[in-house]
Amino acid sequence: MRLIVMLLLLLFIAGGIVLGALNADLVGYDLAFARVQVPKGAALLTMLAIGWILGGLTAWLGVTTGHRRERRRSAKAQGAKASKTP
Repeated sequence: MRLIVMLLLLLFIAGGIVLGALNADLVGYDLAFARVQVPKGAALLTMLAIGWILGGLTAWLGVTTGHRRERRRSAKAQGAKASKTP
């Protein structure tokens, strides 16, 4: 299993190197308060990382919100049971 993971990791690293080499020209971004010139590969990698982080954060918030709601319902149901039984 470790060998497969290592080979997959090396494949993605090689793909990243190729992507960066093929997209070496600069791209300009105007951020309203600054102008930035970065290589296309770096811009693609940065946006990929930001998207991955924001997607993970969104999924985490959705799951934890659902868990909290379920715990509240469970606690409310337990409280209703406890008050009804003598």
